Amino acid sequence: MISGRLSDKDALDLLKNVDLKDLGEMALKKKNELHPKNIATFIVDRNINYTNVCWVDCNFCAFYRHQKDDDAYILSFEEIGKKIEELQAIGGTQILFQGGVHPKLKIEWYEELVEWITKNYPDITIHGFSAVEIDYIAKISKISYKEVLERLHKKGLFSMPGAGAEILSDRVREVIAKKKLTSDEWIDVHRQAHKVGMKTTATMMFGSTDNEEDVIEHLRRIRELQDEIGGFRAFIMWSFQPNNTKLQKDGIVKYKASSNRYLRYLALSRLYLDNFKNIQSSWVTQGSYIGQLALLFGANDLGSTMMEENVVSAAGVANRMNQEEMIKLIKDIGAIPAKRDTAYNILEIFK
Repeated sequence: MISGRLSDKDALDLLKNVDLKDLGEMALKKKNELHPKNIATFIVDRNINYTNVCWVDCNFCAFYRHQKDDDAYILSFEEIGKKIEELQAIGGTQILFQGGVHPKLKIEWYEELVEWITKNYPDITIHGFSAVEIDYIAKISKISYKEVLERLHKKGLFSMPGAGAEILSDRVREVIAKKKLTSDEWIDVHRQAHKVGMKTTATMMFGSTDNEEDVIEHLRRIRELQDEIGGFRAFIMWSFQPNNTKLQKDGIVKYKASSNRYLRYLALSRLYLDNFKNIQSSWVTQGSYIGQLALLFGANDLGSTMMEENVVSAAGVANRMNQEEMIKLIKDIGAIPAKRDTAYNILEIFK
């Protein structure tokens, strides 16, 4: 039995040699130590993709368009407002706000947008902009990451998602997203966000060209940054969805990762990331029942009802869930469902 903090060698041994059921039991025990009240949380939010225009051309993405494409768009502020009002009507509290990396949008556009949302919808939290977007805003605006984040923070951005991490291995990134920021740059964007007082999440997308060592490298890097500052609220992991992507068309990735692999990595993440309190299930890519099972493999949060989702669905995956379904799934495993906000504060418990 391993005692103390897991080393990379320990983690690899668990992945290769421990039965999935046993690994799940270890992860569930660890989760219950951190969350002894048996509460499983979720959030009611909406994913708003303000533009699908992107110059990065990631080989794993089926969502992006170029400016010249007929279906390329940038949402107007009024269109964004309408989506927020629809979210408010069902009791939503957060917008997951991301877009493609538009080649012409500078810091002033983002400042105006954040300020407009904050002033018009003060009860809505903007969980917005990936490290990739921050990196490009800094480059096109000729300012530092720190200045981008300080200026957006001043306008009302207090939370940033972990998208764009994919796998924090530059060997893999060179294949799947060679125009994207490096692993070091992704880490630095989040470091600077934490330093200006912004909380973020850490994510991982596995199942493209990565291997077990790459996954452990990724977990080590986010654990080290969490040790350094403590600015991550949660860890979210999902599997690459190959349909309609260039990686599939080029024959580099033919099949998506199995549910067994997802649960194995999820359980490991609970054991390895000993400085992360919250780990989220990814029902959007795995489906509702594997999403539910994830709560027995280390996850304490079922994620978002996700009123709108465009990126994963562009790859042919269209799982849907509402609040009532989430409550039922949580109760079915004997846990207590609770609606939360972005900061993981409990808003309502459903006995």
